[in-house]
Amino acid sequence: MSNGQIDRIILGAEELFLQAGIRSVTMDDIARHLGMSKKTIYHFFKDKNDMVMALVKKKLREDECQIVDIINNSSNVIEEMMNMMKASEEIFSRINPIVVHDMQKYHPDSWAEFQRFKSEVLVQTLEQLLLKGIEQGFIRPDIDVKIMAKMRVNQVEMGFNNAIFPVSQFSPWKVQYQMLEHFNYGICTLKGHEMLDRYKTAHNEKKAS
Repeated sequence: MSNGQIDRIILGAEELFLQAGIRSVTMDDIARHLGMSKKTIYHFFKDKNDMVMALVKKKLREDECQIVDIINNSSNVIEEMMNMMKASEEIFSRINPIVVHDMQKYHPDSWAEFQRFKSEVLVQTLEQLLLKGIEQGFIRPDIDVKIMAKMRVNQVEMGFNNAIFPVSQFSPWKVQYQMLEHFNYGICTLKGHEMLDRYKTAHNEKKAS
C-alpha cells in the first residue's frame, strides 16, 4: 500500500503545484487536499523539497517512456516530430510557468535533476533524431546537429520564462507551439516541409471533425 500512498501524495501535490506554483503550497494544503494527516505525508517525505524531487523524478521517468514510445511507433522522423508536438500539447497547455520559476529558485536539487535529464536524455535523443532525419532526406544536411539539439531543448525553458513571455499576455502552449513549429520548418529540407504540411493538415482535419 505504501507505493500507492506515495503515488497518491505525489499526484495530489502535483495538482496543487500546477494550480498555484510550488512556493505557495504548504504541506498542510497537500494534507487537506488529500484528506489525510500531515503525519502520514511526513512518514513518506521528510519535507516539501523531498516531495518535489520525487515528483520531478517520476515525471522525468514518464517523459522518457513517452519519448521511447513515440520513437518506436513512428515510421519516419517527421512523424516523430509531429507526434512529439501532439504529446507536448496536453502537457504545455496545463503547466503553470510559476512551477518552473519556483523549482529553479527554491528547489535547486530538483532543478539540477531536470537539467541533468535535459542534457543527458533530451539533447542526445534529439541529436539522434536529427541525424536519422538527415539520412532519410527530411532534415537539412548542413545543420550542426549538436547546436540545434541544445538550442531546441533550451527554447522550451525560455518559453516558460515569465519575464520574456508573461502569462497575462501569452498562452504557454501557444509560445511552445510557435517555437517548435519555427524550429521544425527551419531544419527541414523541401521534402521535409511537404511531409510536415501533410501531417499538419491531417492533424488539423482530425481536430476539426
